[in-house]
Amino acid sequence: MGLEKEKCETSIIMDEDEFNKSIEPILPRKTKVRTGPDRDPHDINSHLKINFEDVVGEPDTTHSFDKVWIGSHAVFELVKYVFYKLLTTLLAIPLSFVAGIVLAVLSALHIWVVMPLIRSCIMALPSVQSVWKSLVDIFISPLFRSMRRCLSAVNIQVLQN
Repeated sequence: MGLEKEKCETSIIMDEDEFNKSIEPILPRKTKVRTGPDRDPHDINSHLKINFEDVVGEPDTTHSFDKVWIGSHAVFELVKYVFYKLLTTLLAIPLSFVAGIVLAVLSALHIWVVMPLIRSCIMALPSVQSVWKSLVDIFISPLFRSMRRCLSAVNIQVLQN
């Protein structure tokens, strides 16, 4: 009942692509380190979170060379990064200025024109309602009552041949 020592030789033969795919989940993913506050806390722009695989996807049956895939991925990320930085540098401040003006005008109109008009209408509606009811009772109701009495004696019969 002693320890048995056996030596066994095992080997696994894989294609290079299968090897790369098999170790992919083991490799650590890059984690994004946020140094500042979340700039999209309400996830408004979730539809803009685009990765290379969302734009260019190769099916399992067709693959380009690994070097081409890695190079195109690197170029995609670099161009996306550079152009985003360039466009935000050029457009962020002027568009923020325009958006600020538009929102200020809309807020001022809503606070000083729309809401006072709506509140005035709501305050005036009870008196308008009583005046309207009086006008209907004075002019329209007698007219339709007399028309009802005149037309109540009319009988219509439809005969089919």
